[in-house]
Amino acid sequence: MTLAPENRIAEGDRETRNEIDRLIDGRRPGYSLPSPFYTSPDFFARDLEAIFASTWIFAASVAEVPEAGDFVTVDIGTYSVIIIRDDDGAIRAHHNVCRHRGTRLLNDLTGSVGNIVCGYHQWTYTPGGELISAGVQAPGFDMACFSLRSVEVRVIGGLIFICLSPTPPEDIDEVAAVIEPYIAGHDIAGAKVAAQSDLIEDSNWKLVMENNRECYHCEAGHPELTCTFFPTYGYAPEEIPKRLQPAYQRYLDAEEQLHENCERNGLPYALVEELSGRPTGFRIERAALDGKGESYTMDGSAASAKLLGDLDTFVLGRASLHVQPNTWFHAMGDHVVTFSLLPLAADKTLVRTTWLVASDAEEGVDYDLENLTTVWIKTNEQDAHFCELAQSGVSSPAYEPGPYAPTESQVDDFVTWYIERLKAHRDATDSRGE
Repeated sequence: MTLAPENRIAEGDRETRNEIDRLIDGRRPGYSLPSPFYTSPDFFARDLEAIFASTWIFAASVAEVPEAGDFVTVDIGTYSVIIIRDDDGAIRAHHNVCRHRGTRLLNDLTGSVGNIVCGYHQWTYTPGGELISAGVQAPGFDMACFSLRSVEVRVIGGLIFICLSPTPPEDIDEVAAVIEPYIAGHDIAGAKVAAQSDLIEDSNWKLVMENNRECYHCEAGHPELTCTFFPTYGYAPEEIPKRLQPAYQRYLDAEEQLHENCERNGLPYALVEELSGRPTGFRIERAALDGKGESYTMDGSAASAKLLGDLDTFVLGRASLHVQPNTWFHAMGDHVVTFSLLPLAADKTLVRTTWLVASDAEEGVDYDLENLTTVWIKTNEQDAHFCELAQSGVSSPAYEPGPYAPTESQVDDFVTWYIERLKAHRDATDSRGE
């Protein structure tokens, strides 16, 4: 079978750029993207530059760096970033590159340091990034000129976002003002990490995000999740099939109880959805859970006996937050789950899941780790399988973009946002004459 023209990337740098631009400009709304968006190393390089090096990226939660000197490292393409709490308690972010000869400074995913010491020539930096020791240098050497290169950082309700661009999107303050009230009551900054899981999926990062943005596949594909996740999610009321009407009535009853509990606890719950048309696309709402309505467990009951923050009930459903391009969260009365994806290659993506519980919750006493994590470990494994099948499919010469179903509107919004960001980056690059 001959490869269709839209599934080819021409050889040669200029031809490649022209072909990428042609496919960007030719995107058909309401349809999935042509194959090269998911398979081409050239498109992957464009994604890293235009998306992951230019927008706000979720990196970690404050709970992952609870004490001064605690750090996590995050690799984004060829970038590596240190997220660290400095001696004054502030969250800082630095490029993981020594200012001497460029050596990688910290290689562990997590840890704690007094100072950041380069293992090559022992240049030493404070957690705040200041160079404090560089051995013997030539006269006139000024250590103040060789601090670690900083990365823009923004903490929102205990969630740490970074931007690799020196001119990050300015709408982050607007987004923060909307979403922080939804999650502040859960006191993410005061929680602790109960578990963390890394899963490498053999699929393009966009397929991972697209899969997350729809529940068209949930009823058949996620038996554990649908124990507490209403199967009517994503349907407009007038579109709900007759077979799902009993589930919809359960949902309406649960929503009424949820709203009463939220209003008593001062928690907003209305849907706010701005997935396209702005640099930092997001969606947030608080919705009821099925079953006992308390948490993401097999029967919907709380996974931890300790409430987060000052909340007075476990029946608070889920505050679900999605921020493009790489993250989604669920905050319940008893625990919070954060998800982030990091692109590794055109056909490989790291998905990191972290479970947070109250700081005074004790494993084996207040929560059982298997009960806490089972639903999302199983769901992640199932989603990885679906995404890998999708990657195989879009890599076939027989693949042609297909239409999104009505329940996949958020997928279409994500792809619309993605194309907007590619065009904005191209325009900015052209204006600089690059």
